[in-house]
Amino acid sequence: MQRRFSAGGARGLRRGIRWSKGVGDRAAVRASRASRGVPGALGRAVVLVFGLALVLPSVLPSGRDAVPASSHPSAVRAALASAQTAERPFIMPFAGPPGPDTWLLGQPYGNTTGAYRQRTTTYHAGQGIHFGVDLSAPCNTPIVAMADGVVYAADAMHFGSAPHNLMIHHPELGYATFYGHLNERPNLQGGQIVRQGEVVALSGDPADTCVGRPHIHLEIRDLSHGRKYNPVLLVEADWDSLALVGPFSRGFQRDLDDPRKWQHLDDQPEIRVGGPLINDFARTWPPDTR
Repeated sequence: MQRRFSAGGARGLRRGIRWSKGVGDRAAVRASRASRGVPGALGRAVVLVFGLALVLPSVLPSGRDAVPASSHPSAVRAALASAQTAERPFIMPFAGPPGPDTWLLGQPYGNTTGAYRQRTTTYHAGQGIHFGVDLSAPCNTPIVAMADGVVYAADAMHFGSAPHNLMIHHPELGYATFYGHLNERPNLQGGQIVRQGEVVALSGDPADTCVGRPHIHLEIRDLSHGRKYNPVLLVEADWDSLALVGPFSRGFQRDLDDPRKWQHLDDQPEIRVGGPLINDFARTWPPDTR
């Protein structure tokens, strides 16, 4: 999911190792390796699931009482899916449901065709990819806080996304949420506490006209603002349906030397602000017409 290793993930590792003592050190080591880089509850779930998958075959009865081997993969998938849901701590920034009169997915996070064409200009600082999610919405659609947090800054334009923006820190989660292209300066001050679901801003238009391309630009960053993460992995939503219904249709840019890379909503890379381009492909599709 991410390359961060939280305190929760470390605790998961330790618990998984202690749990597996006496039933096989090799199982503990393999379970620990499987959870590296996976934070929080998901890390603990990976340890538990992989530990069970490795150890149970040696301790369960055989013959008529044995658990069919074919049931193990589905159990693993179900446990991991449940853990992933638990690890999506954010809600969507709109209180109402999506729809043609409310809001839709405009452009997802990642190696989109639009970002690729602007990889050396608009998105150069984000290693060439679209480092947020664009959600199309009429101007003045209320935006809510995606989790409990503390206002870091309002209208800090060095973060971009004019004409107005808002950054909220979520220290307990280890993330920051950024809301750009707002219609007016949020009536909030640095240090102010906000609660999940509380209206914090109004959506706008980067052209400041409300007739061009009204939408908000949403980012999830670390608390130092140096890394940006795929919201699909952290925001609870039916992303597949949003991709079908919204205007997003051109898809992701394809590296013909590795054509399966970064072609899905949930497999897009995290980025480091100011890092080198990661999508300057030698052979690509659609063709680079620059």
